[in-house]
Amino acid sequence: MNLLIRILVTSGLVLLIANFMPGVHVAGFTTALIVAVVLGLLNIFIKPILVILTLPVTIVTLGLFLLVINALIILLCTNIVGGFSVDSFWTAFIFSIILSLSQSIMNGILGEGK
Repeated sequence: MNLLIRILVTSGLVLLIANFMPGVHVAGFTTALIVAVVLGLLNIFIKPILVILTLPVTIVTLGLFLLVINALIILLCTNIVGGFSVDSFWTAFIFSIILSLSQSIMNGILGEGK
């Protein structure tokens, strides 16, 4: 049940951010739901591999390179999910920061992650 709530919250946030942020386009709630699932799967399977491969760069940048990895995950998601598009790398970079912050806030409000 907890996973379902997290997916629904993430899809709502994706849709909300896309409405306010120029350069991010989501066709509808169903597409946002698919984006949330795909982002979750990419974060589980692909992100750890990227983090390990770029560990020296991440250490040198004091962890800031992880923001670049998050943006790359968003861009990869745009290639997988039809109806979801991000115009540029920098738009994906800002979108990933806003999405991560809003997910953290929502998890705090809903009491998840304890």
